[in-house]
Amino acid sequence: MTLHTLSSGDVDPIGADARAPVIVAFLVFIGLSLLWIFHLVTQEDHPEKLYIADRSLSPVFNGFAMAGEQISVVTLLAIPGAITLFGYDGFGYAVDILITLGVTLLISQKVRNSGRYTLGGLFSLRASGTAPRIAATVVTMTIAIPLLLIQLRAVGISTALVIGISTDEAQVACTVLVGCLVACFAAVADLRGTSFLHVVKVPVTLVTLAVLTLLALHRFAWDPGRLLAAAVDNSVAPDAYMSPGLWPYTAGLGPLNAFGDHMVVILGTAVAPHLLLRVSASRSGRAARRSMGIAVGLVGVFALLLITTGFAAAAVVGSRVIGAVDGNGQSAPVLLASGVLGDGSTGRVVLITAMACVAFLAVLSTTTSVTFAAAVSFAHDVFGRSKRLRTGTGEVPALRPTVVVLCVVGLSLSAATHRYPVDFLVTFSMSVAASCVFPPLVYSFFWRRFHRKGLLWSVYGGLALCTTLMFFSPSVSGTAYALWPEANFDWFPFQTPGLFSVPAAFFLGWLGSITSPDDAEPDFPAVEYRLLTGQEVEQGR
Repeated sequence: MTLHTLSSGDVDPIGADARAPVIVAFLVFIGLSLLWIFHLVTQEDHPEKLYIADRSLSPVFNGFAMAGEQISVVTLLAIPGAITLFGYDGFGYAVDILITLGVTLLISQKVRNSGRYTLGGLFSLRASGTAPRIAATVVTMTIAIPLLLIQLRAVGISTALVIGISTDEAQVACTVLVGCLVACFAAVADLRGTSFLHVVKVPVTLVTLAVLTLLALHRFAWDPGRLLAAAVDNSVAPDAYMSPGLWPYTAGLGPLNAFGDHMVVILGTAVAPHLLLRVSASRSGRAARRSMGIAVGLVGVFALLLITTGFAAAAVVGSRVIGAVDGNGQSAPVLLASGVLGDGSTGRVVLITAMACVAFLAVLSTTTSVTFAAAVSFAHDVFGRSKRLRTGTGEVPALRPTVVVLCVVGLSLSAATHRYPVDFLVTFSMSVAASCVFPPLVYSFFWRRFHRKGLLWSVYGGLALCTTLMFFSPSVSGTAYALWPEANFDWFPFQTPGLFSVPAAFFLGWLGSITSPDDAEPDFPAVEYRLLTGQEVEQGR
């Protein structure tokens, strides 16, 4: 089967009978979202109240919001789609999101106890001066912009599918329109408002996916074995569907490539800037760990439902049908909602509408979180550090314009690259996080000899390696799924640079640190005491 990022055919799987009520209900939902935007407008000018809700979020509330951070439009649509089309190979990526929170759980208490809430603040624990904060902002922007591009692109596909026009032009138009709504929300929301959105999203998403799974099971007499057998029979390769190797982006590159893919997804997502910002909003280090425990349970249920939704879509709709609409399978949940009940039924209209609203809610909340964290990084670590803006409120006016600029850049790139296979940018973004954030944080928290030189070498070295290796990887040239398939400069044999860039970043951090003077940076025992106890968290920021 030939895969394409988007289908250019004019496919209308929703049907004329359901289209009108679905569109009306979807527009009503968007209207209610806009009313919520006006309700969330805040005039708050204190940075910590705006950025981290004055560290007042309860463990349960923040745990639900933390789980909501994992329910992005990419995970919601791409993982069931991968399972629908590629079976076993897609299954592993659903498990990754659960392991991710386990990694975050290990560092959450130290992050909260540090008293810092941006990458720049965390980097400055062991490295003085403005250079670490600038490096952190560069990394944060490099992570955020590709994620914005892909999130907006995915919701454009789903929205076009709902309205019944799946041409490239319609998908671009839907991407722009939905992107403008997201930009409006992101421009006025603060962390508390975004948290409410995540908290609402979690039960709505879980209930919708659970209903889809139960209805699919009902069609197979409540027998999971029959459903799985039907998924295999309706797949594009029944003999290979439940075995590793069907995933087209790693076929022929060996298990080492698959290991690298999973590693960067787990490590990169675990230390994503917007997730670290949310951890910092907890009341204490213990509360942060409790929030993470709640989030792990909720995300475990979400991962299970993603798996069942993917297999159900293959069984009910069929992998070939879904692949004809969208080569990456991102339309699988919507098509399952369309096909699990008979045409003309009210329940079918409700299901399609609910799935479309969940997808919109996912892109609205996740894109806002990513954009907000990147804007906070710039406002706090760069703009707020200028000599004339040392006061606490001087950085706040820079936040909103930065959010708008980021949304405009992400939306413009999403529309401009709509016809190109740029899904590899998600891998690139996660590779940058895994290479440029994870090693410095591990060294900062646990190694007494880590210094400024080591941090800068680790961050910029990891970023340079990620960029170079990704450019010369099969994701960019030399394969049928590459950005430029006709070109042939893919001398790096792996899909992700993280397999080499993460160890290299650790090595560079070690090398730079051992060549630094021992008394060049803050005293490690004092930093270690703060990380363990949370004392003096308001000092030295």
